[in-house]
Amino acid sequence: MALRTGQEYKESLNDGRIVYIDGEKVTNIAEHPAFKPIIDVKARMYDINHEEKYKDTCTTTLEDGDTICRAYKLPKSKEDLSAIRTYVETVLDDLGGVVYRVGDETIGEMWSLYDAQEKLNEIDPTYSQNIKNHIARIAKEDLFHVSANTDPKGDRSKLFSGKAGVEGRLLHVVEENDRGIVVSGAKFETAAAYAHQAFVKPTISNWTDKSMLPYASGFICDMNSPGLKHICRSPHGANRSKENYPISTKFDEIDTLLIFDNVLIPWENVLFHNSLESVQFIRKNVHRYSAFNYVLRLLRRADFLLGTAVLNVEQTGLTSLPAVQEKLTELICFRETINAHLTAAVANAEVSPGGLAMPNQSLLYTGRIFALKHFPAMAHLTRELVGGQLAITPDFETINHPEVKEYIDQYYSISGWSSEDRTKLLYFARDLLNSSHAGHQIAFELFAQAPPFAQYAATFNNFDLNNSREIVKKAANLFVSEKDPTLV
Repeated sequence: MALRTGQEYKESLNDGRIVYIDGEKVTNIAEHPAFKPIIDVKARMYDINHEEKYKDTCTTTLEDGDTICRAYKLPKSKEDLSAIRTYVETVLDDLGGVVYRVGDETIGEMWSLYDAQEKLNEIDPTYSQNIKNHIARIAKEDLFHVSANTDPKGDRSKLFSGKAGVEGRLLHVVEENDRGIVVSGAKFETAAAYAHQAFVKPTISNWTDKSMLPYASGFICDMNSPGLKHICRSPHGANRSKENYPISTKFDEIDTLLIFDNVLIPWENVLFHNSLESVQFIRKNVHRYSAFNYVLRLLRRADFLLGTAVLNVEQTGLTSLPAVQEKLTELICFRETINAHLTAAVANAEVSPGGLAMPNQSLLYTGRIFALKHFPAMAHLTRELVGGQLAITPDFETINHPEVKEYIDQYYSISGWSSEDRTKLLYFARDLLNSSHAGHQIAFELFAQAPPFAQYAATFNNFDLNNSREIVKKAANLFVSEKDPTLV
């Protein structure tokens, strides 16, 4: 199948899926006001791949002659990783905003499974072949692929003791038959309502307890599967104008509670089943590729903070003040530290167990923690530099009232900036920093790939402590046995 167009993507969503939002059952999701803005953004991403100026950046040709989206090509070299970064930055430049759940960042979770083939072959070679088939299918059918991971939270003590299933919250297998497995339970996933399929996998828990076997399955689920229901949250940009909220009204990615009510998963869509070892592997390594695209989005968010701050202090004539320069430098350091982690992760790429080019895991995960940990403080610093007018400027409709506009022109025009451009900057800053969407984004980013404790664990487990240990042992002239438990 050739690369999809935006229109083909929209038409593909009218497939009988069951979606609820704002108290109603959706009939045409592509045209529904809650979904249309973000679906239009995704459609634009499909259309980009057909434009000549983006051809070399956004698409690539496989050995068999098929042309696919650059984001879906298995990375075999550092050059492939660099090409993925160029693709993401090119798309975000064209869109003029940041979107997370758009396929290129979730395909990486499938690549993590690709690395697990040897282990999966020991269990059942069928699953290994299923993984290969689906990685190829996503690329060649140009599917919008997302990932369902998070469960509705119950008693967390039971979750970590391996007994969460007693509450019936965790997605689990209720039946096996000749056609496949039948599953029930629930998952949360951003963008599921307007995606083609999801990689559904177990959450964080105690995956050493054999009582967890009914929950130890991973599979591909079509988003129009019989028995699957999408229960969505309200959009943050609802009933708001694009002038007042230029980010919320265009880039709000709708989150979905997926209800699996005895959903049949065909055997060809099962990627692992009744396998605690497989769950242990995927929980440990699921973000080894997808975190790269995720941190790239955080870098662009840092660019928005810095750019918003710089433009504001320039138009108010404060750039030369040392105190302002100091604050801008903090934002620069934040931006460049994220950039450095990404750049170094590619320059020091590792060979994965499956023979792929894998971003350096320690540098990638430390970059993710740094970006997430410091973003709220950097957002607050940007608020300081934008100033109090961020909170008190009248809305777009009011300042353009015929009886009001002359006053706005008088008091908002400054240093070569028209009142129109100045208020546009303030509206963008408000949506970036102070709106309900802005608050949602910070919480979303903090938990989007894993809760903070799991992110720290991933970073700890992917850093080799031996070098630091040996440096100090040599410098301090220590003769400590390698088997000393305090040093292991």
